[in-house]
Amino acid sequence: MSIALNAARRSAELAALADGERLDMVVIGGGITGTGIALDAASRGLQVALVEKHDLAFGTSRWSSKLVHGGLRYLASGDVTIARRSAVERGILMTRNAPHLVRAMPQVVPLLSSMGRGQRALIRSGFLAGDVLRVLAGTPASVLPRSRRIPAQHVIDMTPAVRRDGLEGGLLAYDGQLIDDARLVVAVARTAAQHGARILTYVAASEATGTSVRLTDQRSGESFDVSACAVINAAGVWADSIDPSLKLRPSRGTHLVFDAAIFSNPVAALTVPIPGEVNRFVFAMPEQLGRVYLGLTDEDAPGPVPDVPEPTSAEITFLLETVNTALGTALAPDHVIGAYAGLRPLIDTGEGRTADISRQHAVIESPSGVISVIGGKLTEYRHMAQDVVDRAVALRHLDAGECRTRNLPLIGAPANPGSAVWPTTGLPASLIARYGAEAANVVATSTCDRPTDPVAEGIDVIRAEFEYAVTHECALDADDILDRRTRIGLVPADRERAAAVAEEFLARQR
Repeated sequence: MSIALNAARRSAELAALADGERLDMVVIGGGITGTGIALDAASRGLQVALVEKHDLAFGTSRWSSKLVHGGLRYLASGDVTIARRSAVERGILMTRNAPHLVRAMPQVVPLLSSMGRGQRALIRSGFLAGDVLRVLAGTPASVLPRSRRIPAQHVIDMTPAVRRDGLEGGLLAYDGQLIDDARLVVAVARTAAQHGARILTYVAASEATGTSVRLTDQRSGESFDVSACAVINAAGVWADSIDPSLKLRPSRGTHLVFDAAIFSNPVAALTVPIPGEVNRFVFAMPEQLGRVYLGLTDEDAPGPVPDVPEPTSAEITFLLETVNTALGTALAPDHVIGAYAGLRPLIDTGEGRTADISRQHAVIESPSGVISVIGGKLTEYRHMAQDVVDRAVALRHLDAGECRTRNLPLIGAPANPGSAVWPTTGLPASLIARYGAEAANVVATSTCDRPTDPVAEGIDVIRAEFEYAVTHECALDADDILDRRTRIGLVPADRERAAAVAEEFLARQR
């Protein structure tokens, strides 16, 4: 099955659905949960169509910390089940599903004179518990090294911007880090297509029931009804627009974007305890494109859900003030070159802070028959998908095989048959980091002029990547290319410099 998603394929597959093609399942929502469900179902032999009102990874799935958490925070709050499950899923991603997209990220907590013995002991105990979780999950130390205490010079070597006065060493631990969350969503979606799923962006769903849904092509305006044995609502923070009986309580997580040079080009995440909190930290994480992302907040976000959430000035101030407690030179607002915020689709428990609400997911069949999944977290997307498909198979008596996704490599993983066509020797490290074993395909299939030239000076994204986004990753407009297939758009100044090149490749397909 072809793994190229593009405008021509989209048109053909929309036409097939409009003509009454038989479906076992329609999945509403093109984030990590929806694409994960589509992959799980398609790999079991079910006929699946996924529809997304906007683009792949348009919502919460592109606004994360780019971390694949081992569940340490949840262990600290007493949620042992989700902590262990998170560690297991992290290991599956790092060793089987997506070893090309997830790697070990060192996290350094500087031991400053302002940190008391009790807090140091608590953090060290937490890191040791994380080591136990890793062992119980079966993830080898060669993939995720054990935690340890390190001397002050090692802290400085890994996080050069750290405060030097009063530095007495540091605590070092490791977690999983995604090269990018939106790239994971695209990889899952393309792997689902490889197994026969129809992946349809810019198609809105309405009037959903347990066996039917009305689809509207956002580009042509045409609408039609489709029937399926099961309709799955994986619309995230917009899930209650598909099923009004759901009760969600979104919380906002905000990140700031910096030039990595401001942090003296760290190789580890500077991890700073939030004053007054037991198990919450602010992270300054080195990222692709020579950037550092600083996060994370957890604030109640009541009211209508916007397409693109915005950070508040209070959150920006909080993040800067917290990280400055561990920096030698304080950061100011004018050091921020970009910012983003995402909304977590938490289950409304009716009380307490959003930071204290469980990240457990729930699978719910509404009175209309729609099967909805709400809550959960990115790390557990595969487990959530398995849970949803298992439930749909049982409720609708679908003829499906067993779940295969624990050992199913995504596009770009070396073991995926659609990935390793040409060797990656001599290719830019940044290209391999984003595409894995498929990196050579990006260049080899390009037909543009100067395919290996950067799209703009100082940005390590090459022209062939823009072309590939259009020809293989279903990017239909400039926002898709700049804001999701690549993350150039997180920095407005960079976005402006690369916009004309994005339009160049879109024009070639019209």
